[in-house]
This record gives sequence, C-alpha cells and structure tokens, in this order.
Amino acid sequence: MIVTITLNASLRVGYEAERVDWGAQNRVTRVLYRAGGGGLAVARVLRAFGHDVVAAGLAGGTAGELIRADLGRSGVDTRFTTISGESRRILEVADAQRGQTTMLNEPPPYITTEELGRFAADYRKLMTEATVAVLCGSLPASLPPEIYGSLTSYATEAGVPTIIAAEGPALGYGASRRPALAIPGPDGPPDLPGQAGPAGPGRVDAAALVAAGAGAVAVVSGHDVRAVTAAQEWRATLDGHSGLPASRDAQVAGLIAAVVPGWSWPDTLRHAIALGATADSDGYVDLDAYEMLLAEVTVLPSDATMAPPR
Repeated sequence: MIVTITLNASLRVGYEAERVDWGAQNRVTRVLYRAGGGGLAVARVLRAFGHDVVAAGLAGGTAGELIRADLGRSGVDTRFTTISGESRRILEVADAQRGQTTMLNEPPPYITTEELGRFAADYRKLMTEATVAVLCGSLPASLPPEIYGSLTSYATEAGVPTIIAAEGPALGYGASRRPALAIPGPDGPPDLPGQAGPAGPGRVDAAALVAAGAGAVAVVSGHDVRAVTAAQEWRATLDGHSGLPASRDAQVAGLIAAVVPGWSWPDTLRHAIALGATADSDGYVDLDAYEMLLAEVTVLPSDATMAPPR
C-alpha cells in the first residue's frame, strides 16, 4: 500500500461565469469542488494505474469532508487525521468572455500540538501497512519544517522507504534522515541544515542532497528530469511536444517506481515523463496517450551527449 501524506490539503472551489465585474453582482453558471494538494493529485494518478493507495494527512470542517468525498469518487481511500480548523479553500473565478481566471487562496488552518500528536500516531499506524510513504507539498505555517524529517524517521523505523517532494527547509530536514528519493520543489533549492546556502538562485545542488542523506534526487523541469545517485546520473527528455502539459504531481507519482524492485532508472524516468505529459492538473491521466509517449522519451546517462530540450 502506497501512503501519500498531504499536510496542507485544500478544497479547490471553481466558479464559472460568463463575465465577472468586480464591485458588482455576478451570476455563477457552474460550481466545481475538487480536492487539491500535491499528495492528493499523486494519489489520484497512482489509483488510475491500479495501485493500492491511501491519501492521508490533515483535514477539517466542511471543506475537509468535501476533500474526502472528491477523492472517494476517484476510488482513493482516505485516512485523514481530523482537525478542528477548516481546511483551506482556493477559490478560482473563471471569466468566460475574457478567458481569465482569478484565484483567491485562503491561509491554512492552525494545527494544534494535540492535533499534531494525533496525526503522528495515525501516521505510525499507517506505516505498519505501507510499502512506500510519499510526503508531498507545503506545510501549514504552524508546523515546524522538521516534521518531514520526523516522518521520514518513523517510516525508516518501520522499514518503509520514503519519498519527499517538497522545497526549502522542509526538504532539507527530510533529506538528512535518509529518504529513498528527494524531489525538490519548483521554487528553488532546499535549505540544508548546517550549510551556509544553496548553489545559487533557482538551482538545485542534487549532489549536496545525496551527500546529506538522500538515496537519490530527481530534479524536474518541464519535460526534462535529471536523476542523481551517489553512483550515477541520468537525464530524460521529451522533445517535440512543447504543447503538452508537464504535470509535476503526475511526474512525482511516476518517480515512485524508482523505489519499487525491478524498475531501472531509465524505465522510471520514461514512465514519469510520459505520465506528466498526459495528466491534467487534478491528476486524471489519458492512458492511451501515455502508452504512445513512452517510446518517445529519450533517456541517457548525464555525461552522454543530449541536445537541450526545446
């Protein structure tokens, strides 16, 4: 069973209108409710491929119930720890005439010490059933960045490999606890405990993360993924398809194969890039397109000649 953890889950509320005039009454033609957050999209992609997956983390209030219900419609089992606060909502107001969407992002709920303790106990129980733990996304402001490190340690104690897809201090602390795979976020390099600073603005020093303790690092940039281990580096690209999406959450789901016995890095990278190019922002995958794109992904050792992605 693959367990995905989302500590900052959101409910995406979509309002569609023919035209939006600020300062006036507007008639909404359609309302959509969708579960949001990196780990939830990852869980949806994994379920689409038939994996036994559980989405866990923190959820509360009416928004939390709607998050559970939406995932349930996708066949994803949920085991969230209930909190007293309302899970955050992201309001998306779409103006059909202008072709514009305005987003209003609520702040995350405050997580109490008691709630964090209950979550830690729930997580440790999940680790008795898990085959892989996937820690995804940002943290509520009330949670310490060290939490991904603690969760990685709990999983390691239970013999469960951990994948961390995050950024900043949260990833840095997690990497020091020896996760199987670290996937830096899109907003820059992690802050590694005890180090003066990163390799430069927007750059990820994958070797430093490996040296800090990560078994491997996958650096994702559009249809370009670089995998770094202590022994070797690989780079995979999908050229000639710039119009296709590059869903980061779907790529994270694909990279989970790296910790499954029998999967090589080249096969994992092909799988991840094809998934990212055929999944939408909510984690729904076009399986026919995925099968066609697999053969078009180029994978080479990083010291081999490869044209830069277009």
